Amino acid sequence: MSTPSATAPATQHAPAAPGGSPRRLGSLGPLGMVLTGCVSVQFGGALAVTLMPRAGALGVVTLRLLAAAVVLLVVCRPRLRGHSRTDWGTVIVFAIAMGGMNGLFYEAVARIPLGPAVTLEVLGPLALSVLASRRAINALWAGLALAGVFLLGGGGFSDLDPTGVAFALGAGAMWAAYIVFSARTGRRFPQADGLALAMAVAALLFLPIGVVSAGSRLLDPTTLALGSSVALLSSVLPYTLELLALRRLPASTFAILMSLEPAIAATAGFLILGQALSATEAAAIALVIAASIGAVRTQVGRGKAPVPVPAPEA
Repeated sequence: MSTPSATAPATQHAPAAPGGSPRRLGSLGPLGMVLTGCVSVQFGGALAVTLMPRAGALGVVTLRLLAAAVVLLVVCRPRLRGHSRTDWGTVIVFAIAMGGMNGLFYEAVARIPLGPAVTLEVLGPLALSVLASRRAINALWAGLALAGVFLLGGGGFSDLDPTGVAFALGAGAMWAAYIVFSARTGRRFPQADGLALAMAVAALLFLPIGVVSAGSRLLDPTTLALGSSVALLSSVLPYTLELLALRRLPASTFAILMSLEPAIAATAGFLILGQALSATEAAAIALVIAASIGAVRTQVGRGKAPVPVPAPEA
């Protein structure tokens, strides 16, 4: 995708977060927002794995999307009128990408460990970073990350469920789409209104799937409480931070930062799930992280300031 033109006017809507605390979240800076979101989503993902025996992967996704939608709709109270067809089309595609990313990822972590699953998933954002930047040096960093993935494969793909690997790669493709349409949604809607609407649409689209998969297990009080916690950690907080960050950070840099997710996921998997890494898996993840650091240093070395975001179109 292409980032907004550097000559475009600044947005008319000051970035704000649900709950009316834009200054508090904004003080983190765009990089701090992204990293905080990464930590939150991975520890939320580890908690979700513990919930899967109660509701299954698709049931957990349904609970996560529903709880997050309720929180965001109540807090943001987005307007339903006054939006163009293009606005609604952007929200719907964003919702499909969000639901698909979540569904495929949870199907993956139901079959393979959290760290390797995220290492495979992050290929989507890395591919996006190369396409968005169109610089040879970023292709080099992406190649280093691919080397890490191949090392992971040589050290254990034969031990990983191939269906889980396929789900993780599919989640990566949807993650790239999520990045693109999160940025577009953030430009078209004030504050986090677009995120709230997209979350509600995603929840409605996923609800029949979750009901068929989990049935009455979704109504268990303990399951509902855990699902709500997963929603806050894995959806409400990180998606809001990412949407705000994408207003001030080039999409290619944001996509590159996602390469840090495997290390955070491996840490969360170890601390919460007891999923230890082999030496080969740790080396593979280290290569992906090195690629991320190198790519970010390349962006900073160019002295590239955050791209101004154009005002939302009518």
